[in-house]
Amino acid sequence: MSLRLGDNAPNFTAVTSLGELNFYEYLGDSWGVLFSHPADFTPVCTTELGRTAALNEEFAKRNVKPIAISVDDVKSHKEWISDINDTQNVSVQFPIIADEDKKVSELYDMIHPNASETVTVRSVFIIDPAKKVRLTLTYPASTGRNFNEIIRVIDSLQLTDKHKLATPVDWSNGDSCIVTPAVDTEKAKELFGKVEVIRPYLRYVKQPNK
Repeated sequence: MSLRLGDNAPNFTAVTSLGELNFYEYLGDSWGVLFSHPADFTPVCTTELGRTAALNEEFAKRNVKPIAISVDDVKSHKEWISDINDTQNVSVQFPIIADEDKKVSELYDMIHPNASETVTVRSVFIIDPAKKVRLTLTYPASTGRNFNEIIRVIDSLQLTDKHKLATPVDWSNGDSCIVTPAVDTEKAKELFGKVEVIRPYLRYVKQPNK
């Protein structure tokens, strides 16, 4: 069964490149990005894990913990990490799940039989500290993911969880935000200051704390 937004992210215990871990315990009170890979030593995945490692400080300052998964074993993962570090000039510090029995892949519906019966597609799950699924993305095996977009979504989720706002098309951190319909204009002025009213339902304010 596929996971939907707002569902509880299933917990699991798995062997990883950093030893055995319980998913919920690993996340603690952090946000999480769980993302799957078709196999070790594949070129697109190598660039993706390298990019994730390069973004380590960006994830950390947002209280986000990444965790990757593929159906290969721990020995293969550790050998692959050496290749990633060498070819991408990074240091992979986050865990990679060794999902040989496909237990986690099936739990998160990461195997799409019409694409491949044996390997995971490129799935992404953003999970909040309450262990709720807040975003799902699925990419074909041939297309590398955009980690700038993943960071952008995390910024939007964390902002809009705190304030009664939404973020418009192509928004990035620091841009103007949209007042949600549940907040009238006078209340919006109290909360956010100047309100630019384009239509009664379309109102912009500066991003708080920027």
